[in-house]
Amino acid sequence: STPISQVMTPEPCRLLATEDAFDAAMLMAERHFAHVCVVDDNNRLIGVVSERDLFSLQRVDLVHLARTISTASQLSTLISLRHDVSRLVDTMLAHGADSGQVVKIITTLNDVTVRRVLELNLKQNDPGIPFTWLTFGSEGRQEQTLLTDQDNGILFDTPDGMTEDQVREKLLPFARKVNDELAQCGFTLCKGNIMASNPKLCLSEAEWDDWFQRFIDASTPQNLVYSSIFLDMRAVFGPDEPLRRLFSKVLARIQKNALFQKMLAGNALQRKPPLTMFRTFRYLSDDNKKVLDLKRQGLAPFVESIRVFALANGIKAANTLERLNELAKKGIFDNKDAGAWKESYSLIQAIRMRAHQDMLANDEPLTNYIDPDDLNPLDRRILRESFRQAQRLQQKLELAYQL
Repeated sequence: STPISQVMTPEPCRLLATEDAFDAAMLMAERHFAHVCVVDDNNRLIGVVSERDLFSLQRVDLVHLARTISTASQLSTLISLRHDVSRLVDTMLAHGADSGQVVKIITTLNDVTVRRVLELNLKQNDPGIPFTWLTFGSEGRQEQTLLTDQDNGILFDTPDGMTEDQVREKLLPFARKVNDELAQCGFTLCKGNIMASNPKLCLSEAEWDDWFQRFIDASTPQNLVYSSIFLDMRAVFGPDEPLRRLFSKVLARIQKNALFQKMLAGNALQRKPPLTMFRTFRYLSDDNKKVLDLKRQGLAPFVESIRVFALANGIKAANTLERLNELAKKGIFDNKDAGAWKESYSLIQAIRMRAHQDMLANDEPLTNYIDPDDLNPLDRRILRESFRQAQRLQQKLELAYQL
């Protein structure tokens, strides 16, 4: 006699029938369940896809690994599972997975690891304060590779009868332990101290709002450097609503502040693609070696330029490729240009990830540096053309802001 509404999951997660099996695997991995509802364009249930359905598509390893991480009972298990993440990436690349899919897989598994570290620490020593664990930079954009450090913070709710400083006293030791344990899991400590254990990044919603207001109004050189970190943010643990409220205010301020946009654009143009006027590679001055930095010289020109256009046009997505798609939908970018930039960005990312896998196979430390002479002739041509597309995107930014 009990109404189904009292026992069912309200608003269950669902996918359109037109979405990919990859999307189903990612949803199962992130939410830790084995079945996903499939609906038509009118939101009517037309079927269910299960974990078993994904076996033949070789996506089930992702779901199993995510579940193993999310149920790990101790830190040592999480540390040992990092090798399995690398092995899964190897498999995905060998099967020709798109680089955008691979970085989302890495980020999803990293998210699950971060959540589990937080959960294990809450079981041991819950500070008793409601909070949201924030992540910034490449993790905020869901664009992490195996070479990653920590960029995180805390947005907390101040309980009645407590001051914000009293809340920080309880949260900071907890955050320090989490940061240290994440470092043991392979997420290196941030050299710039962009971490939740930094008192300046463990703030209430009102304090974060004030921080961003000063950040946008001041437009100092340091704040422009920070823009590449803090304007790509996401909630990994805890309630999403406080961050949604905060970011809506941040986005509205940026849209109204033409000077801040122009300074962001000028800062984005500091990262030049490594091509000379004769379209030959422009190498880093690193002991006369032929070295390119695929992150700072290759990916950053796309990430930084697209961020400016996205923020100026009220786009809430943090992921670079999602921002590109939204800009094309709004007519800010021509569809053909957007397609070329998306492909170029993805190709540079793919070359970077293959280089990382080679370094791991050779027991070498992970870096973003490559020597183009180590690439085959086709990859060298692809890399050169991808850098040229980054130049075209920067030219559009220069024109838009008259720089």
